[in-house]
Amino acid sequence: MKKLLIAILIMCLPFSLKAQDATTTSTPKVGLVLSGGGAKGFAHIGTLKVIDSLGIKIDYIAGTSMGAIVGSLYASGYSGKQLDSIFKSLDYDKVISDNLPRSARTFYERDNSEKYAANLPFDKFKIKLPSALSRGQNVFNLLSKLTLHVSEINNFNQLPIPFFCVATNVENGEAVMLESGNLAQAVTASGAFPSLFQPVMIDDQMLIDGGVVNNYPINELKAKGMDIIIGVDVQDELKDRNELKSAPDVLLQINNFRTVNDMKLKSKLTDIYIHPDIKDFSVVSFSESQKIIDNGKQATLVEIEKLKTLPKYVSTNSIRPSVNMVLKDSIKINLLTLKGNKRYTRSYIVGKLKFKGDTKVSYEDFDSGVNNLIATNNFDTFKYQFKKSKDKEGYDLHATIMENEITTFLKLGLHYDDLYKSAALVNFTKKRLLFDNDVASLDVILGDNVRYNFEYFIDKGFYWSIGITSRYNQFHKSVNPELLITNFGNIGSGLNKIDVEIQDQTNRFYLQTAFRKDFALSIGVEHKRLKIKSETITLNSQTDEFLFENTDYGSVFATLKLDTYDNKYFPKRGVYFNGDLHSYLVASGFNSGFEPFSIVKGDLGYAFCMTDKFSFNLKTEGGFKIGENATNTLDFALGGYGNNFINNFIPFYGYDFISLTGNSYVKASASADYEIFKKHHITVEGNWANVDNNIFETGEWFSLPDYRGYALGYGIDTFLGPVQAKFSYSPEQRKSIWFFNIGFWF
Repeated sequence: MKKLLIAILIMCLPFSLKAQDATTTSTPKVGLVLSGGGAKGFAHIGTLKVIDSLGIKIDYIAGTSMGAIVGSLYASGYSGKQLDSIFKSLDYDKVISDNLPRSARTFYERDNSEKYAANLPFDKFKIKLPSALSRGQNVFNLLSKLTLHVSEINNFNQLPIPFFCVATNVENGEAVMLESGNLAQAVTASGAFPSLFQPVMIDDQMLIDGGVVNNYPINELKAKGMDIIIGVDVQDELKDRNELKSAPDVLLQINNFRTVNDMKLKSKLTDIYIHPDIKDFSVVSFSESQKIIDNGKQATLVEIEKLKTLPKYVSTNSIRPSVNMVLKDSIKINLLTLKGNKRYTRSYIVGKLKFKGDTKVSYEDFDSGVNNLIATNNFDTFKYQFKKSKDKEGYDLHATIMENEITTFLKLGLHYDDLYKSAALVNFTKKRLLFDNDVASLDVILGDNVRYNFEYFIDKGFYWSIGITSRYNQFHKSVNPELLITNFGNIGSGLNKIDVEIQDQTNRFYLQTAFRKDFALSIGVEHKRLKIKSETITLNSQTDEFLFENTDYGSVFATLKLDTYDNKYFPKRGVYFNGDLHSYLVASGFNSGFEPFSIVKGDLGYAFCMTDKFSFNLKTEGGFKIGENATNTLDFALGGYGNNFINNFIPFYGYDFISLTGNSYVKASASADYEIFKKHHITVEGNWANVDNNIFETGEWFSLPDYRGYALGYGIDTFLGPVQAKFSYSPEQRKSIWFFNIGFWF
């Protein structure tokens, strides 16, 4: 009997297995397709939150553009609720744009860039406009961080939920399905909206936004064996004539002809079609993300009865496990490999990144290092992928660099202030002039006072960089006579001011190195030709101009600089320090009584915020002369308002330019800045100073201030630079002075 039962069981076993297979295959496969639509794609998150709440098991995800970004993160393990938190915390202006933080630039690059209103690259004497407004580097950085936990996965079928996205080959107009490789790079390519983000190179294909040819890849998803398709469509509808009021509206309408017509067919292929009400939003409505997410949720709830019938996750909670949202704030990099660098050495690139292999680096410092590299404008792209190290904890960083072929730039600027008056700036910049890592820049400044500024810099990264500069300035101004008396006794005594023309040509050769990430140390030699003349003073009834100064000075110098201000003109946070030592060793025969002397000066500033709109900037500074005291023309001279002053001229509210002079001074200042509208600032400022000869010997530097000045200002931060008007008042003089400035200082 036992043998008979065994035989029966053996005969029934194949039928049992077939029954199990039939049960398994009877469970339908559910695919999710997410369309592109820019900021309107936030509606996808609302849909995912509902899907999660129902415990629906998604077997495959396909997405285009914003749908690819949201879909890839969901496929890599994030829940809809987690995605809501992530996207709610982002600063989209920073993520989308290439407005790199000021700290990303070297001191040379920072000084060189903060004076131009327009920057036009050109090649073979033809203007060459960039391919897009943004490189998309910040988007790639963000996606790389968020997908670090799946960085080992090259086949997107092996993600927690299989995934693919669609991009467009811009050379032939064909759709490209991306389902393997670097996930962050693939998604960046799928979302590379034309003209906003530059194309992404993958496998020698130039890729842009997949929405150009296939904004809703439902057919490709069905081909993956999906039985039921949930689709979320956030595309624009066609507008009527009353809504087509601008050129962008018309262009967007033309682009939508094909996608809208496609959706008439594709929506019918979608089993559960979700079309949120997003007509009141645009592709750039990032500030209204929460409303768009809520609209996506509401549109999904309309289909909730259909959704309830779909297969669920088999678990105690019936909810898909999600990624641990406690994202690491640092990463251990064991090995750094570089590909694609032909002209720029590894040391140069590593010097910009400011991190090496076998080091632990915070994500903040990592992003800062990438920004440092991109800010040089020597590279079109910097793409990378983290791979877990084989023998130790941490990751190997494999980076691919594409060098910028454009090396010539035409830059323009406009400016007006009360010292240099009106000026138009034309700059010619040439990179890789003599070496792969050098840059030459020539400013020609035309206006009331002709000036020029030439700079040549060989950037050697971690090593000592080499610089050469030549700068010429001139202006007319009534100045304090004490600044002028050098070899001529008491000429000008009894006069409050003498009208003079000051001409200064300064040539420098220096070495510069950056250390501890934020400090720059420079040492060098300097030649200065200083000429001061006046037609106001004459001798022996002569009518020719009178020379107060016409001397060539030779000196050595050293500077130590720290600058973490987030904005040069309207800082809200950061620290600034600049220490300078100049030792004047020789002078030409005009200054017959010259003896060597040194000038030491330094200033320290600290900016901080009370709120997002209300900030303070506190500064203190001082300087003194060591050695002989016969050469007054290089003494300190306080007064006026501005930046980029020559020699030892120091701004001071309440007094006109070059009014208070001496061989030593101390000054304190404080400003309160309230940003009433975006980039519109009201400032209240005060400064206090003691300035005279030898105040550090007499103890006057520690006494109550002899000079005070206060200012009320209004400023606008424009693409030309700051536009400012300041009303200043001095209690000692009991009079007011207006200061005006338009554009970057140069």
